[in-house]
Amino acid sequence: MRKNITPLPRLSVLVCTAVFLLFTIAAQTQSQPLMTRHVRELVANGQAPLVGPLRATQSLRFDIVLPLRDRAGLQNFVQEVNDPTSPVYHQFLMPQEVTARFGPSQENWNALVAFAKASGFEIIGGTLDSRDLWLTGTVANIERAFHVNMNIYRDPTEGRTFFAVDREPTVDLPFQLWHITGLDNDSQPHPLYVKKSDYAKAHGIDPGKFIAHATTGSGPSDSFLGSDMRAAYYEGTALTGSGQNIALFEFAGTDLVDLTTYYKNVGQTEPYTPTLISTGGYGTSCVDSGGSACDDTEQTLDMTQAMGMAPGSTMLYMYVCGDVLANGSGNISDTACISAMVATTDAPLSKQISCSWGWTPADPGTLDPYFEQMASQGQNFFAASGDSSAWSASNEAWPADDANIVSVGGTDLTTTKAAGPWASETAWADSGGGISPDSIPIPSWQQLSGVITSANKGSTTLRNGPDVSANANFSFYVCADQTTCTANEYGGTSFATPMWAGYLALANQQAAANGDTIGFIDPILYPAALTSSYSTYFHDVSSGSCGKYSAIAGYDLCTGWGSPNTTGIINLLAGSTTQSFTLSASPNSLTITQGNNGTSTITVTDLGGFSGSVTLAASGLPSGVTAGFNPNPTTTTSTLTLTASSTATIGSATVTITGTSGSLMATTTIALTVNAGSAPNFTIGASPAQLTITQGNNGTSTITIGSQNSFNSATTLTVSGLPSGVTSMFSTNPVTPPANSTATSTLTLTASATATTGNATITVTGTSGTLTHNTTIALTVTAAGGGAQIATYNTTYTAPACLTAGSSCASGSSVATSLLNSARNLTGPTESNAPNTLKASSCADGTVSGTYHGPFESDDLIVVSSASGNLTHGTSVTIKTSWWAYSTTTDYFDLFYTASVTNPSWVLISSNNLASSTTSENTTTATFTPPTAGTYAVRAQLRYHTGRKVTSPSACQANSGYDDHDDLVFVVQ
Repeated sequence: MRKNITPLPRLSVLVCTAVFLLFTIAAQTQSQPLMTRHVRELVANGQAPLVGPLRATQSLRFDIVLPLRDRAGLQNFVQEVNDPTSPVYHQFLMPQEVTARFGPSQENWNALVAFAKASGFEIIGGTLDSRDLWLTGTVANIERAFHVNMNIYRDPTEGRTFFAVDREPTVDLPFQLWHITGLDNDSQPHPLYVKKSDYAKAHGIDPGKFIAHATTGSGPSDSFLGSDMRAAYYEGTALTGSGQNIALFEFAGTDLVDLTTYYKNVGQTEPYTPTLISTGGYGTSCVDSGGSACDDTEQTLDMTQAMGMAPGSTMLYMYVCGDVLANGSGNISDTACISAMVATTDAPLSKQISCSWGWTPADPGTLDPYFEQMASQGQNFFAASGDSSAWSASNEAWPADDANIVSVGGTDLTTTKAAGPWASETAWADSGGGISPDSIPIPSWQQLSGVITSANKGSTTLRNGPDVSANANFSFYVCADQTTCTANEYGGTSFATPMWAGYLALANQQAAANGDTIGFIDPILYPAALTSSYSTYFHDVSSGSCGKYSAIAGYDLCTGWGSPNTTGIINLLAGSTTQSFTLSASPNSLTITQGNNGTSTITVTDLGGFSGSVTLAASGLPSGVTAGFNPNPTTTTSTLTLTASSTATIGSATVTITGTSGSLMATTTIALTVNAGSAPNFTIGASPAQLTITQGNNGTSTITIGSQNSFNSATTLTVSGLPSGVTSMFSTNPVTPPANSTATSTLTLTASATATTGNATITVTGTSGTLTHNTTIALTVTAAGGGAQIATYNTTYTAPACLTAGSSCASGSSVATSLLNSARNLTGPTESNAPNTLKASSCADGTVSGTYHGPFESDDLIVVSSASGNLTHGTSVTIKTSWWAYSTTTDYFDLFYTASVTNPSWVLISSNNLASSTTSENTTTATFTPPTAGTYAVRAQLRYHTGRKVTSPSACQANSGYDDHDDLVFVVQ
């Protein structure tokens, strides 16, 4: 067995000092037990066989939760803040206020942090307001810090193994801890949706015959969309969730591509991109890559249901606190998610929270302080009741049976038409519900007379569920895991729960318009449902069953009180509202530089059926700033444009936007900052920035003047650096660009017949007052040349060359006078200056002696333009070569070109097998297109046959002693 005592790790002086003081105090007290349970029942009673110790070096994620300093005081406040007769009614707290009044002290938090560091743990995150410190650490350090042994056990019924502590942890601190999350992985978290094909297989039925599917949805195959639930249960348009945040509790991340695919496939606009928040160190990505990959079905359907019900909500925040895979394996931390949701460290508070996961904590009361804090902050936590019918010891309900949350069951919904209103509803056969398997006491609002009856078979001592319900049948359109989307394949209370969170966002929008926030809704819904107005609030689902329970009139353990009936519950929770409207601005802050403008969209949100036109006006504008609305008046949105003149007053101001419609008025504000403008200036550029002009010709370049910071002054253009014989002219001079735009002038450069040839850099200068800017043009002037050119031998290149551009270049006026006639070392006329190949790429001819024209030589090379005029880049040229054949045997002929005669890089033009029908002079042609202007060379290479054919010859290929190589240099303009 491992020993629980190992040497302390090395720490910094400061940490050591803090820990020394901490343990000086701790040494005076006994080791403190924690306030919640951690040992699994199967471990405690010995039913789970011990497999062995957990590896000491294994690293685990875990978190430590501090208790509330005054939980009883918080519970009393929750009662008062939800009591209409209390002076603090609906005066909800912010997280910092909860900490100050009821939370742990800063000293205890600091001591916990010091303890964690001294124990060798790595801190991932956590705050005092969340009361939760996120950590990683080795098994050995965890065992030593909490005086436990961590072992591997085998589940006696499922056969799987899990790790867990063997005893309740204790800690050497002068105060108790509330809980340590992550000391076991026995719980098997599971999303609360069901796949129709899996359900049918498990029950031995035909899914097509025995499971109803949607016939009136607006999605593919008549499946239901999130927007269909809005149309069925709300049946309105005025409320969209504007100004409200919705939160999702998830044990795995997601791939937002799936959400985009959903909206694209159904032809709807995605309202916004949700925000993903990592808690406890768990990642937010979930990509299906097969095998034991991650599955984001639950996470994606949660988003589509919540956003479908509240499409105008400000933001949906997904809190991720696990790495659960498709096969159910993985680790979780429920306290990491919950603690982040009650604080504002990562995001603003969400007043409506949805959880569609089920799991089994070692102590079902672990999250209650957080649920109670939610009630003190005006937050509601909705939990799916499950998809396996009646609750039981083997069919766990957690967290849907907690008394501090809203438990959501399932129904089978029918609507009148696609995107139409509610028509009928029955209990969904698999809706979770019943009596708390965790023995949670019955809350006060379920003890009201008429809630629990002999007909519904509820408990008078334990928590009953669900509280409410909505559609959960196999009737939805789902996109997930980057694969093909499905219709009418998935169902579950997973769909109903985020829908209810979205519905509460509508109610909270109306409450906000009335200057209020909604509290914990269960204590409001239960007494209201017992009145004669019950049918105003709920669709009473009174048919169908879920296991041993049946849907009946009133409250039942399949559907609770039923599903929402249009605006009934909204008006109950938020107060009825007269026709009105609100204004909002997006963005609600603008920064404008003098001489510029900025825009914001002003949105009119209808309340209580308001449908009038709203006239908009702006006040509080700084001097020099004007406002314009388009359109004005408006019934939906208007674009506000704020324009700051060049002399507008700089600084910050609050601009108030007022909307009026008859006697109704609403306002919103925009934080405006006007910054000093930069001095007007201009830019200058030339296109093209390179020109090649032949003597006696011209070329053009467009000069562009660009305005900066509203510059619009006349700019005079001048040219310098022109070679002798080259003149310039501008089509427009001076040039005046419009403010913040551009203007152009065409520069024409003309080279006279005697202009100096060569390269030059000319400078174009723009001047406006004291402002001066330059741009340059690389100019090349080439000799006029023209006509047919006869090459002369050039000692620089060591080859025949035509150094002025012409329509052609020939190695001689005829074959007889060609500089290339004859081969070296052969009897007869000699080839002058042999081998006539470039000095920078010399290639010798064959050395075999013999008779003139024997056996095979290049005699003549001519390069001719394929178009009228001089040899020009971009235009093909034809190479004609004359050669002598000694016999009719097959030999080889190659042509190459290079665009650089000083640093040749030869490009093969053609390589052919040549056979003459007679022993005589023959001609071969080929073409290529020079890519740029410059001095080129072509090479003719003739290779006597030796039975060694080369399909990709080099520019100096040797086949035999009879080989001949000749180059010709010419100019391309």
